[in-house]
Amino acid sequence: MARVSQEHLDARRRQILDGAALCFARNGFHATSMQDVLKEVDLSAGAVYRYFGGKEELIAAIVTEVLDTVRGIYEQAARETPPPTPDVLIPRTLARMREARPATLDNGEWMFPRLMIQVWTETTRSPAMAATLSEGYQNVRAGWARIVEGYKDAGMMPRDADADAMARAMIAVVQGFAAQIALFGGTFEESVGDGLRALMAVRPPGRDA
Repeated sequence: MARVSQEHLDARRRQILDGAALCFARNGFHATSMQDVLKEVDLSAGAVYRYFGGKEELIAAIVTEVLDTVRGIYEQAARETPPPTPDVLIPRTLARMREARPATLDNGEWMFPRLMIQVWTETTRSPAMAATLSEGYQNVRAGWARIVEGYKDAGMMPRDADADAMARAMIAVVQGFAAQIALFGGTFEESVGDGLRALMAVRPPGRDA
């Protein structure tokens, strides 16, 4: 029997993850059955269960992969001197996520924001999913904190600024925009960049811009 190459195995795994993510974003985690996933990826049950034991494993793998990608982008940004400012970095991150996961729903909407909400919802009832998301969140948060330290080293922020508080705020910006896009539609990268630039331009009364 011919040996299956690692490249083939990786491509098959990618096919399954992308198809499952699209199903979850389209119909929700609980309304999606494994049969729906099999139909979407056009594979047999045996082919899919070779990689994943069920929906829980599929969504955990999707979450881990997304958060690892975001963490990698932030770690790379932290090595830049100086790191890109939030109004540049967050749209860049979202653009790279769109490039890596470009799938859209039937109406042309990018699936990622809706998938994010599905993950949050599932986390409220699944301790295993909560643990997976928490670990990834802490890693992303640490990546942002390193970026903030880079801002301090470059003289872009006061030394006593709370790096972790800013990290949490920047993550909240992405989460908030994702929720808005999922619920109300619209653009993402451009609007979040414009909004952050506007916020960064705010000055206390009486201080010159």
